Amino acid sequence: MDRYEQVLVKSFKHDGHLHRMWLENWIVPQSKRHPLHACEDMRILINSQTPIQEADGKQWLSKVPAVTFFIPQQWFNVVALIEEHGVRYYCNVASPYYEYAGVYTYIDYDLDVIRHANGHVAVVDRDEYDHNRLVYRYSELVDRKVSTGLEAVMERIREGRAPFQDEAVCWYFEQWKLWMSTEGLSE
Repeated sequence: MDRYEQVLVKSFKHDGHLHRMWLENWIVPQSKRHPLHACEDMRILINSQTPIQEADGKQWLSKVPAVTFFIPQQWFNVVALIEEHGVRYYCNVASPYYEYAGVYTYIDYDLDVIRHANGHVAVVDRDEYDHNRLVYRYSELVDRKVSTGLEAVMERIREGRAPFQDEAVCWYFEQWKLWMSTEGLSE
């Protein structure tokens, strides 16, 4: 694949019910991946003002451009939000992604890490995770995987490892915008 292609992203809850869908995303072609991301075979998706549909059917538009990073076998994914004051990273502690026929899926385990543009890091939604751990009866294995995912994303943040590089995030978005203005609109 040497061109951007549109894909769908769906997140689910542990019991298999739909949580949320991002309806318009573009996957970055392998040939256009930054070397830091290509070496881990990351899947990089871009969206801007994409329609987002909640499980109850309500839709809304994302407010800022986003570059999403799915890393094989990792129990987290990272959404880099390009905001007026810099890049904010929203990290979902989640099952490893699964891709089939242009649909990317994962199970969202509620626990999130936010790295703000100023560098401040916050772990959020622990109460939601604790609640859902009981409601959905997470196994000890899932609980360990979630803890491992949280530790792994925190380590990447501390070390400034991929995908936590603002310049690369902005570069991806600029390259995609350029493509959209030339080739993307003619499709």
